[in-house]
Amino acid sequence: MQNNKNISSVLKSVSKPGRYIGGEYNSIIKDKNDVKCRFAFAFPDSYEIGMSNLGVRILYDVLNKEKDIWCERVYAPWPDMIQKMREYDIPLTAVESGDAVKDFDLVGFSLQYELCYTTALVMLELSGIPIYSKDRKETDPIIIAGGPCVYNAEPVADFFDLINVGEGEEVLVEISRLYVEMKEDGSYTRSAFLRRASKIEGVYIPAFYDVSYNESGTIKEYRPIYDDVPTKIKKRIIADLDTVSYPEKLIMPYIETVHDRIVLEVYRGCIRGCRFCQAGMVYRPIREKSPETLCKAAKCLYENTGYEEISLISLSISDYSRLRELTDGLLKWTDDAHVSLSLPSLRLDSFSEELMQKISSVRTGGLTFAPEAGTQRLRDVINKNVTEDDLRRSVGIAFKGGKNNVKLYFMNGLPTETEEDIVGIANTAKTVVDCYFALPKPERPKGGVSVTISVSCFIPKPFTPFQWEKQDSLEALEEKQKLLKESITDRRIRYTYHDAKVSRVEGILARGDRRLAKAIERVVKNGAVFDAWDEYFDYDRWMSALEEEEIDPDFYTTRGYATDEVLPWDIIDAGVTKEYLLRERNKAYEAKTTPSCAEHCNGCGANKLGGKNVWCK
Repeated sequence: MQNNKNISSVLKSVSKPGRYIGGEYNSIIKDKNDVKCRFAFAFPDSYEIGMSNLGVRILYDVLNKEKDIWCERVYAPWPDMIQKMREYDIPLTAVESGDAVKDFDLVGFSLQYELCYTTALVMLELSGIPIYSKDRKETDPIIIAGGPCVYNAEPVADFFDLINVGEGEEVLVEISRLYVEMKEDGSYTRSAFLRRASKIEGVYIPAFYDVSYNESGTIKEYRPIYDDVPTKIKKRIIADLDTVSYPEKLIMPYIETVHDRIVLEVYRGCIRGCRFCQAGMVYRPIREKSPETLCKAAKCLYENTGYEEISLISLSISDYSRLRELTDGLLKWTDDAHVSLSLPSLRLDSFSEELMQKISSVRTGGLTFAPEAGTQRLRDVINKNVTEDDLRRSVGIAFKGGKNNVKLYFMNGLPTETEEDIVGIANTAKTVVDCYFALPKPERPKGGVSVTISVSCFIPKPFTPFQWEKQDSLEALEEKQKLLKESITDRRIRYTYHDAKVSRVEGILARGDRRLAKAIERVVKNGAVFDAWDEYFDYDRWMSALEEEEIDPDFYTTRGYATDEVLPWDIIDAGVTKEYLLRERNKAYEAKTTPSCAEHCNGCGANKLGGKNVWCK
């Protein structure tokens, strides 16, 4: 029987009701009579995570600057709320208006992490929207996917009507404007809209492509079902970041979120070319914002929020070519306003005493670096281009600057890895401890030294030189984790590591194809949600679903992909060429490094995308 309850009626019976009440300061409310397109921006994770996502903040601002478009936010309800919604037949609603998601025109999901796929499907189910694109009626909204995961969207392609490949600031407005135009001239139908949207650069309509397979199970070909749709989808980029819209106000949450601070995006792309890093490849070409634009945005956001910390973000903030100019400009007023600067993603080879002094006001007692591998040979294989001398120099500066906690990021399971490389992680951490005690006692920070090593499992990701590599088996990863744990003998070193079972499922989804859709659907039917959270992830549920759908997980993980086979993501043109990726793969097996884009153009192909940037010519 239909119940007449809504979310507000059950708030007293769920945790953190502030996730659902809306009405936050700086949220945008529009008159529905003035709106021609309603866009629900859906984030398939909790409110606390979604509210901290910079991409959501930017796109929410961009869409709402269009007078006749109203973009609202939708987050995944926490499991206790999901239970209540199912019990009382309460539909999923948008935060701003409280209106049902199924009544919107466009619903865009931001896919940041493969293990959010199940949560996205649960959100569709709670909305009363069919999970498969083919099952939706004319009255259902157009369901859109974007974010880093869509560089291989094939495992979830059947669930989405439209996929935005690349940066969304311009293309989402174009999609929304097309919707308004077709509604106003009476030409709108779902199929007609998708056909016209397929002509927009950066738009991928999965239903317009048939996929065939070889007897071996590998992909035979992608074949467009219409002559006028592109054979490859070229990713979309913003050419000039100084001209792109950036929020002048941030929505102020009622509850604590993951990142309660001002976040300044300094540039997009990366000059380094680490061979395991998908972001460093797919976010090319490098495009920087000017210090003038950044300083103006920071001051404006501070005045509109009162936040006491500014975080400067990019893939490698210390590679920003005008970092000194930017930090000097910010420090002219941040010190007096008692606002601290945070510079994450610091590289060992570009960390300096000057940088140390500029971030000395940050309230943390530690710094984070990412050597990624425990030996120089393996660092050369992955093209990390940092040395142990860089590490010694950087932690020495940190200790002299009063920092006594150092966190180091590593990976295990990298191509060509040996036991020596695993033990080398423990040795590298011990080197940091030794650097602390090598200082004269008066120069050491008080409280002793603490080193945390965080080790993730290597996953071969699309559009990287390692996209063809096999992933270590679950047993091999767990053995390496055990070896490293046994190799750490200093109590000052703390070891944390990612669950290898989670990494295996992530690997399946990262390199999977459309045949995985049925397994993902089955996992959801068996109760999966919030798989990105350790307490809700169930490895056996995933393996059971794959078995029931007769899918071999090793086909996507421990099987190395042939360099001449059609890859699931070959439908996408991410800018970097396959020839470049193969050259880098070959150099990896020779342990030869490639210089950064700042030193030498390595011909990755991203310059063909254009853009106002520093390094690509």
